[in-house]
Amino acid sequence: MTADTQFPLRDGILHAEDIPLPELADRYGTPLYIYSRAALHDAWHRYARAIAGHDALICYGVKANSNLAVLHEFQQLGAGFDIVSGGELERILAAGADPRLVVFSGVGKQGWEIRKALAAGIKCFNVESAAELERLADIARELGVRAPVSLRVNPDVDARTHPYISTGLKENKFGVDIRQAPELYRQALQHPGLEIVGVDCHIGSQITQIAPYLDALDKLLDLIDVLAADGIALRHLDLGGGLGIRYTDENPPDPAELLTPVFAALAARGMGHLQLILEPGRSLVGNAGVLLTRIEYLKRTEARNFAIVDAAMNDLMRPALYEAWHGVVPVAPRTGTPIETYDIVGPICESGDWLARGRALPLEQGDLLAIQSAGAYAFSMSSQYNTRPRAAEVLVDGQNSWLIRPRETLQELYAQERIPHRA
Repeated sequence: MTADTQFPLRDGILHAEDIPLPELADRYGTPLYIYSRAALHDAWHRYARAIAGHDALICYGVKANSNLAVLHEFQQLGAGFDIVSGGELERILAAGADPRLVVFSGVGKQGWEIRKALAAGIKCFNVESAAELERLADIARELGVRAPVSLRVNPDVDARTHPYISTGLKENKFGVDIRQAPELYRQALQHPGLEIVGVDCHIGSQITQIAPYLDALDKLLDLIDVLAADGIALRHLDLGGGLGIRYTDENPPDPAELLTPVFAALAARGMGHLQLILEPGRSLVGNAGVLLTRIEYLKRTEARNFAIVDAAMNDLMRPALYEAWHGVVPVAPRTGTPIETYDIVGPICESGDWLARGRALPLEQGDLLAIQSAGAYAFSMSSQYNTRPRAAEVLVDGQNSWLIRPRETLQELYAQERIPHRA
């Protein structure tokens, strides 16, 4: 699915499904995150078709977009969830998730988070270090339960993506060195508080080729053979997430292009009995959202032109953090205005506050712009820097729209702060 599938241009106006974006700007203000329900469902069904006829579970990666309405949509579609904090566990339970379909990843699980997840009865902890394995065993024994565990192994595979979102190399903080995994599994087998259920890996994000996945899979299958020789039988194999989306000219594979050879490899190695778990995030929500923003000023200098908008790096961190590229589209493209090259920047007092650079566009002050592919890692990474209220979120379904998170008020930004009263 391309970024404009559910955000079409009709009669010279950009729409979200069947609603003109200017109507949403008038109703809810800007900046504004807008999500298409149809796009969420389309992305989900691409995975559902790819796993049809197989024992597989799609666990949505909550960190990509954790709005309760988005979580509820996926819960209704039958998703499990991949979480990385106790806060995300609280969110998915509030959205109606079945904890038995939840895997808990992350390198720094705290004691209270482990206790909360054990009490909820989650499907599996993806353990990322020997120290975490010991803590999990101790807490489970203290509570008189057995903690279901898999080791997140680091296969030292290059995901061929941005270094900040590559997680499968040996120098990354994530996972256990795959060469050390057999010994850790043997240790886990001795703990009465642990129940070994699977193996997990996650090699990165925004991956646009299947070769890195298949390289990692080969190493996982070899590990499973070693474990079987030690009498350690697994129930599932978790291949993680990370499948990319199209931001500009990428051509990421469809889930079926990835999963067809994965299922074939499992069958060829006699491991078709293993449940396959996937943890997609960005590929389910990334192109289901746009960030709507209005041009406050056009500023021309000797060096370059700036379109200063009301959205900023606190609303969309990815360009400043990764130098990421997002499409920028005028909501009502002008025909009589000259095309000039602009940097799209926000009002925050940082030179790094930019959303797009060098875009040739016909712009005038007051125009609305849609920043594409903002469904993933936009609101979830947003902040209140410069005491800026976080933007509202809206879900669109055909001709209907719902405010699924209102814009913060200025008073809410400091409502929990206290001035000490000294004697």
